[in-house]
Amino acid sequence: MQLYSIHTGNFKLDGGAMFGVVPKTLWNKLNPADENNLCTWALRCLLIVDGDRKILVDTGMGNKQDDKFFSHYHPSNTVTLKDALQNINLDVNDITDVLLTHLHFDHVGGAVEYKDNLLTTVFPNATYWVSEPQWKLALQPNKREKASFLKENIEPLQASGQLKLITVPPYQGKQTLQEIHFSEHISCLVVSGHTECMLLPKIQYKGHTLVYMADLLPSVGHIPIPYVMGYDMQPLVTLNEKEAFLQEALQKNYTLFFEHDPVNECCNLQQTEKGIRANEFFLLSSL
Repeated sequence: MQLYSIHTGNFKLDGGAMFGVVPKTLWNKLNPADENNLCTWALRCLLIVDGDRKILVDTGMGNKQDDKFFSHYHPSNTVTLKDALQNINLDVNDITDVLLTHLHFDHVGGAVEYKDNLLTTVFPNATYWVSEPQWKLALQPNKREKASFLKENIEPLQASGQLKLITVPPYQGKQTLQEIHFSEHISCLVVSGHTECMLLPKIQYKGHTLVYMADLLPSVGHIPIPYVMGYDMQPLVTLNEKEAFLQEALQKNYTLFFEHDPVNECCNLQQTEKGIRANEFFLLSSL
């Protein structure tokens, strides 16, 4: 197996929304805002080469939206997935699987593109995997979350014939996070505080356990338990999921891989007087 960090650029989001009830005097030290209160965040995907399978986790924002849409998010240092894959001598046709943590636009946007003025999937030979509850939510979103589920990202997946839904068994009320099988070396933790049944790929790699954090922990700055995004649908659920995950990750020495941290790609954890915090920071390529 080989893992590759696939960086597709940066974008900006409101700092207050990203840190919820935490005062700006605290979060601004972690990710300083510009004059419009916007902070820069990464769009970092993960490629897993496992035997004959080439599995891409999330796809960034893509580039098919109009200028008005992008004016809200200020994308920068943008790299298409096609170019990013070419940098490691792969092509979009080589991807066998696209594992989508959830269907918010900054995670699924790069899965679909315009070709000859028609919307089509970027990876023609891939199976697109989504949790079934997340898919159902994206088709009929609640009013608060509706702006994050764009029909131009959702409908082409349904029409392509490439979509497969992952069954998530009913939650049994256990203290540990629910975990489902994906492949021989990959499972997925299931969390629902940010959005319904978001998947966190958990990968066994070179003697390490690496977890792709998606939007449970968008960045290192979100490790403290109260640092929960205003975007989360169920913030108290997120809080409990974070606490359960961090305890497990500390005990079992997981490597955390951050999708949105603009500086830090990976870290492990340590116990401090203030609670569980980041310990060492490193690049995925160093494992």
